[in-house]
Amino acid sequence: MSAVRTRTLEEYHADYQQSVEDPDAFWAAAAEPFTWYKKWDTVRGGDFSPGGTSTWYAGAQLNLTENCLDRHLEQRANKLAIIYEPNDPKTRHSRLTYRELHEQVCQFANVLKKNGVRKGDRVALYVPMVPLLAVAVLACARMGAVHSVVFAGFSASAIADRINDAEATCVITADGLNRGAKQIPVKSVVDEALASCPSVQRVIVIEHTGWPVDMQPGRDVWYHEEVQDVEKTCAPEPMAAEDPLFILYTSGSTGKPKGVVHTQAGYMVWADYTFRNVFQVEENDVHWCTADIGWVTGHTYGVYGPLLAGATTLLFEGVPTYPSPGRFWEVIDKHHVTIFYTAPTAIRSLMAHSVDHVLAYSLSSLRVLGSVGEPINEEAWHWYDQHVGKGRCPIVDTWWQTETGGIMISALAGITPSVPARAGLPLPGVQPVLLNQDGSEIEGNDQEGYLAIKASWPGVIRTTWGDHERARQTYFTPYPGYYFTGDGARRDENGLYRIIGRVDDVINVSGHRFGTAEIENAINQSDYVVESAVVGYPHDVKGQGIYAYVICHNGVPTTDLDNQRTEASIVEAVVAAIGRIAKPDKIQLVSGLPKTRSGKIMRRILRKVAEGETQALGDTTTLLDPAVVDEIVAGRK
Repeated sequence: MSAVRTRTLEEYHADYQQSVEDPDAFWAAAAEPFTWYKKWDTVRGGDFSPGGTSTWYAGAQLNLTENCLDRHLEQRANKLAIIYEPNDPKTRHSRLTYRELHEQVCQFANVLKKNGVRKGDRVALYVPMVPLLAVAVLACARMGAVHSVVFAGFSASAIADRINDAEATCVITADGLNRGAKQIPVKSVVDEALASCPSVQRVIVIEHTGWPVDMQPGRDVWYHEEVQDVEKTCAPEPMAAEDPLFILYTSGSTGKPKGVVHTQAGYMVWADYTFRNVFQVEENDVHWCTADIGWVTGHTYGVYGPLLAGATTLLFEGVPTYPSPGRFWEVIDKHHVTIFYTAPTAIRSLMAHSVDHVLAYSLSSLRVLGSVGEPINEEAWHWYDQHVGKGRCPIVDTWWQTETGGIMISALAGITPSVPARAGLPLPGVQPVLLNQDGSEIEGNDQEGYLAIKASWPGVIRTTWGDHERARQTYFTPYPGYYFTGDGARRDENGLYRIIGRVDDVINVSGHRFGTAEIENAINQSDYVVESAVVGYPHDVKGQGIYAYVICHNGVPTTDLDNQRTEASIVEAVVAAIGRIAKPDKIQLVSGLPKTRSGKIMRRILRKVAEGETQALGDTTTLLDPAVVDEIVAGRK
């Protein structure tokens, strides 16, 4: 276990104080248990102004996979590293011990080398949630390539944008995938993308579904054929602490996606530290992070964090409602999951179904519940607590970003306060501040402002690939000396942080500022409502009006009377929770919301529709269901 492990509230306060007063000593202790080929010259370097450049453990040499795999082999060789639960519950699940995973990673790294991949090359991965995706990610890290995972659901043009930005020389993909009842021809999507990707020299194809695919001679090879004649050992490549580990693309509010870069040593220490402490991991835990590895949550808490800690991680290929809304709970009982980490979007989607789907399972193995991706509303928090956690599992409502590498503000399970709709206290090493518009820090509790972080932490973004100026302008220029999160937050009377939505999602109604999450939380208290999304739009009297898009339990009402009842209930809920000034000016009842594949609501589209702009909505092809946009435009109030 890490030398830095918080077990009590008193220890949290002591650790936090040390992390602020003597960060070098604190983070040196956190790094000490790892295997290093060469120790660091300095723990921290750089700051957030003027260039936004930080370094961690500069001068050190290491290999992250040695710390994920090799160092566990003496004591955990036969311990389960990965449990794989396939899309179809009738298909047999599989398991990999640490010894087996180590061997497969070495083999895959040798396949990469055999196919011309060299240290520093970028490798794009467009692969379903199967064990070989995790193996391939680790194989890149083992031989020194920079991995760039693209969620296997993005369009060909979105893949091409990411491959070209990273100038990837190799793509790893599969023949196809099943996601719920959907069949996605993964290889053919990649083929379409590669028509405009001149940097790609090799495509390695994993056989998963057995579907026929086109193989381009000289470019495409089957993994199962390539792996036949490679060694089962591969010496880990020594990497400098600040060498890139991975690029992960995240959507910006405008322009092309940003290639967020994380490096070796700092990310490793942060992933390990946050995983152990937030979830209070024990030796025999089975941790299930439901996020796809295509997202940062899957990177940090599906692969790297659990394996660094020597834990067992569960990879799930399917969706929450297939073949029934009880699938999550069935998997928890089947594999005796102890830590369950999912998104409010998933929780709310399951709330729309009968609670009998949950009550059919014991869920007695669960010890800790987690939430990630967006602030969890109170109704979903209580449902999660009551029906899934049975009132006995602490809930960690984690706030962090792709750019932060790992969790920043959260309860530590069972140790620090866990309050509905509040992320909680900052982790040691994280110094959040609330800023007003001129960049001055807002002191005291019961205050609201722009959330920023002063002082670097090990997992902080280093740059955006090929364009450091974009990173500097986005994160470090708005408020010099701070990392600007882009979120608004409230610090309550007890010093707990509540995220109230993106700064551009804060609505100013007659001089009163409301976070979209705050209004949505109120709307969702209505008995009629499953989920909602709120945006501002120009209002002649108030400056901004509130436009609410709402999904109801029984779909879009078909009669005027039902429509009126539903809207009245929504207004009543908002007035009761916040006050009449926050009452939505327009309520549109919809069957769905425009969401990315990761479940993020594309408020940019909703804002344009609310403002009356229904033509130039931008690219909607990468949405989970593009048809929802047409319905919303047609039904605009």
